[in-house]
Amino acid sequence: MTKPPYPKKTSDISRPPRREKRSDGPATGAPRLFKRPRAEDGPPARANHRSTGSSATLIYGFHAARAALVAGRRNFIAMHATEAAANKLALDITRAGLQPRIVTTDELTRRLGANAVHQGVLLEAGPIEPIDLSEIVDRSGIVLVLDQITDPHNVGAILRTAAAFGVDALVTTTRHAPDFTGVVAKAASGGLDHVPIAEVTNLARALEELGQMGYFRVGLDSEGPTSFEQIALPRPVALVLGAEDKGLRRLTRENCDALARLDMPGAIKSLNVSNACAVALTLTKLRLGGGLPPI
Repeated sequence: MTKPPYPKKTSDISRPPRREKRSDGPATGAPRLFKRPRAEDGPPARANHRSTGSSATLIYGFHAARAALVAGRRNFIAMHATEAAANKLALDITRAGLQPRIVTTDELTRRLGANAVHQGVLLEAGPIEPIDLSEIVDRSGIVLVLDQITDPHNVGAILRTAAAFGVDALVTTTRHAPDFTGVVAKAASGGLDHVPIAEVTNLARALEELGQMGYFRVGLDSEGPTSFEQIALPRPVALVLGAEDKGLRRLTRENCDALARLDMPGAIKSLNVSNACAVALTLTKLRLGGGLPPI
């Protein structure tokens, strides 16, 4: 004899409907294109792969990742982002042909470290191929040359300033230079994907070649014999910056057409190398553009 089904419990009948939890996604009305996966959805879909190249470059931070996606100069491997960040970058991610892996903030922090300001975004991509000196295109008439500047924050800040001023290229050495990833990309805030980089093995020889290409090479030196404002700047010009602790090396100095100092009117007479770069670029841009006549 078949037993009748058990009657529903009173609590099952009278329980009010559960309230929906508030979403931490975009504001009401904004599309939620990428949603955090649920356990029953299975593992997240893998990102579309183009070419993985050799080793992946890690680009984190909202502006740095967006600049890389928009510039399109890299082979994209994978995008990891929080739901909110992925939706803010939805159009750029889609155009890049990527399917983001939705993660939590803690997951990104565990991978990148507690000091990495990732803003909920991590892009894995191939490196940007460096250019040859002969491939520099003269647009602004300004090139930056770095003599063993190794601090990634300084190099990143210089790249950001270079991008803002439309510098034609940044020349650096293969050795004694930071990797153009992670901290450099974050500090550059997108500048890394907008400024062509020429890596050379011998900086003195590279300066010789720039001279043969018509560049007037100015070494910025706090002990320089002439004030920067007093040097006549022909176009094109290469501004040569040295490391804060060592300055310009001997062979670097010998391959410059002029050595100049930035005269500061205040109590502090020297600047951080990235700040000195910004001041020098401002003066150079005004001089080449006719804003400030040669003294």
